[in-house]
Amino acid sequence: MRCRAILAMCVVGVLSVSFGCSKSGGDKAGGQSTLTYLTFETPSLTSTFWDTSIKSALTKVPGLKIKRITAPSTDRDAYAKQLQASGQFPDLLQSITPSTFVGAGLLRPYDQSWVDANFLLPQGNALKGKVYIPPTNSQIIPEVFYNKKMFAKAGVQPPKTWSEFMTVCAKVKAAGMVPIELGGGEPFAASMPLSGILSADVLGKNPHWIRDRYASKVKFSDADVVKATQKYRTMVTSGYFEPGALGVKYADSITQFTGGKTAMYMMGSWFLGSIPKAHAADYGAFPVPTEDGSVVIPFAVGGSMAISTKTKNVGDATRFAQAWSLNPKNLNSLIEGDGAFPMLKGKTLNDYNVTVSDVFKSSFAYVTDQNTKVSAVGWATNDDSLPSGLNDAFYAATQALFASADVKGELTKLDTAWDNATR
Repeated sequence: MRCRAILAMCVVGVLSVSFGCSKSGGDKAGGQSTLTYLTFETPSLTSTFWDTSIKSALTKVPGLKIKRITAPSTDRDAYAKQLQASGQFPDLLQSITPSTFVGAGLLRPYDQSWVDANFLLPQGNALKGKVYIPPTNSQIIPEVFYNKKMFAKAGVQPPKTWSEFMTVCAKVKAAGMVPIELGGGEPFAASMPLSGILSADVLGKNPHWIRDRYASKVKFSDADVVKATQKYRTMVTSGYFEPGALGVKYADSITQFTGGKTAMYMMGSWFLGSIPKAHAADYGAFPVPTEDGSVVIPFAVGGSMAISTKTKNVGDATRFAQAWSLNPKNLNSLIEGDGAFPMLKGKTLNDYNVTVSDVFKSSFAYVTDQNTKVSAVGWATNDDSLPSGLNDAFYAATQALFASADVKGELTKLDTAWDNATR
């Protein structure tokens, strides 16, 4: 998939057999309007899921034909860029990062009145006031998941302040257990603790910090960010992560935590879908603790599909996207398998026909309760999204800080990367 010649052949190979193959742009096939639709597959979002959801949405748009493209990995953004480079940018794209494509004029915004009427947080993933993917679901990134039995063994309770959190870690370690799981072998998983700390401490005090960074009013190397980052270094130097944490793959970090080898796990709320159903009552979750115990929720509003400006059939593309986005059945798999929190207006969990654990319900309460919600650093898809390439730089800094005591130096490198990306 590294060159365009190979890409052109491979695109045909990843098109779903049930929906055929065509270029984008609303081609006509046998008198029908045809749209291409980029999706992805996971253990929860299978080929059958996509095909069923497409057929359901098509009942609202008679005469339309959808030809589904499956991304060869979960990195939809990278694959969409490859398709664009080969002249095959899809008409519809599922769960991409809008900021990656809006600047190039590739996405159409949704009608704001439709968004306002149908979603709990209409501006949750808006860019400069415009919505490019309907805000259908949300995640907390990260939560601190914990094993109740291991907490009982250590004689501790879920903490509210950072000081209490450090005490919990110390007591768990003193009881002969590893306090915190870290899938440090994969950059995004390694970043979870630091992302949570910065979201709570820095954005908790200044929710517009990312936008201020764009305006050069603040820097990563500022004293408050250095102080917050030092907390992560303290976790490392105190031995609160397992030995060899930087070599642990993400999948292994899940099995190690659910296998009872560590007491806590800082991960996005999608982990809720990986909690063993037979032992779900053994797990709880709490927000990343703050200095004063105030509740700050690192939040990211996700969405369904984006509409390409390249499409020749805007009307049918919009009607299909709206029908798909408002179907509660399409969120069923996301809720149960990926721990997504639904954001459709006027719905309860019962409307989605799902079976969820108590820890899911308590986590969802952080979404619906009144508290301080801030953009999860490195995960926002709205105006708080990082510049292109900065996510990778942030992940790399997190891994570097696992071994390096030069906190300000690593954060200064982030400032340099930011400045280079925004010139």
